[in-house]
Amino acid sequence: MDNQQLIKIRRELHQIPELGFQEYKTQKYLLNIIDKMDQRHIHVTTWHTGIFVFVKGKNPSKTIGYRTDIDGLPIVEETDFSFSSLHEKHMHACGHDLHMTIALGALDEISRQPIEDNVLFIFQPAEEGPGGARPILESEAFQQWNLDCIFALHIAPELPVGTVSSRTGILFANTSELFLDLKGKGGHAAYPHLTKDMIVTASSFVTQMQQIISRKLDPLDSGVITIGKMTAGSVQNIIAEKARLEGTIRTLQPETMEIIKGELERLIEGFQYSNDCQITVDYGANYYQVQNDKKYVDRFKEIVEANNITFIEANAAMTGEDFGYFLKEIPGFMFWLGVESPYGLHHSKLKPKEEAIDVGVKAVTSMIKHMD
Repeated sequence: MDNQQLIKIRRELHQIPELGFQEYKTQKYLLNIIDKMDQRHIHVTTWHTGIFVFVKGKNPSKTIGYRTDIDGLPIVEETDFSFSSLHEKHMHACGHDLHMTIALGALDEISRQPIEDNVLFIFQPAEEGPGGARPILESEAFQQWNLDCIFALHIAPELPVGTVSSRTGILFANTSELFLDLKGKGGHAAYPHLTKDMIVTASSFVTQMQQIISRKLDPLDSGVITIGKMTAGSVQNIIAEKARLEGTIRTLQPETMEIIKGELERLIEGFQYSNDCQITVDYGANYYQVQNDKKYVDRFKEIVEANNITFIEANAAMTGEDFGYFLKEIPGFMFWLGVESPYGLHHSKLKPKEEAIDVGVKAVTSMIKHMD
C-alpha cells in the first residue's frame, strides 16, 4: 500500500469509532482490507470483535507478535475534519485509527514478502475498557500461537513527526479505575442536623484520600489518586442523600497499587463510622504496567536510527495501557510514535499529523524484519 491508500484507510476508520467489544463495523472494515491482501502466506481468524492474522515465515525459528488496538472513546469530536466521526458521541481520540492503519500497512508488506520467521498481527478490541488484552491472552485462540516476543506502538502528540521514543523498564504505569458510592440521609437544607450530608462527606473524603499519597507511601515511590468526577444532589435547597466519585489510581509498582487500595479501604471504614453513612468501592478495570525488555529496546533504537528515524529516550509515564498484560507474559516492548498534535490524547480536538503513518509503518516493518 502506498501512503495515499493508508491515509484513505485512516480517514475511513476515523469515521467509525466504536467502544470496547462493540467494534463490529471496525472488524468488518479491517477484514475487508485484509481480504484484498496477498493471501498465499496468511491465515485469518477472529476472536469476538478482534482479529488474528498469522503470516507464515519462510524458515521460522520463532513467532513475532505485533499488536494494535481498535476501539474508540465516548468523546464528542470537536475537530474540523471533513472525515469526522459519523458515530454520535464517539471518537478515535487516542489515535487507534492511526494504530490500525500502521498495522495494516506493515501487514501488507510482510504478507507480500514474508520474512524467515512467523509473524502474528493482533487487532485487539477494548483497550480503552473494559480491557481486551487479558481475555485475549487467556483464550485458546491466542495460546495456540506460542509467541516468542511481541511489540506495539502508541502515538505521542507531544513528539514531532519523524521521531519515536521508548525506554528500558517501566514505560507506562499500573492503573486502576476507582468508583465510590456514598449513601447517607437527605433532607431540607434548613434542618441539616436531621440529615447525613453526602456532599460534605464526599468533599472531605476527596481531601483525605490525598493523604494516602503524601503520608502512607514512601516519598521515593510514585502514586497518584485522581477524582475526575463528582455527582451529587438535585436541588439547591435539599441536602444530598447520595454522592458518587469517579477517578483513577496510578502507580509505578504493582505493590504500591495494593498499598493504596488497602489504605483506601481503611479510610472508607473510618468515614462510614464518623459520618454515619455507607460507602461502596469498585475498582473497575485494572491495567498492569508496561515493562519493556532491554534487549528489544536496544535493538529497536539501532534499527530506527539506521532508517533515519530519530530515537528519543522516554521518561516513565503515569498513563495506562493494557498491553502491559502481554509484556507480563511475553518479552518485548512498546514505543511512542511522534504525531505532533496541538491537542493531547483523549482530547476532542486531537489532530495527529498523517505524515506519521509512513514513519510508523517503516519503524514497525523494519523491527519485524530484524527482531533478532
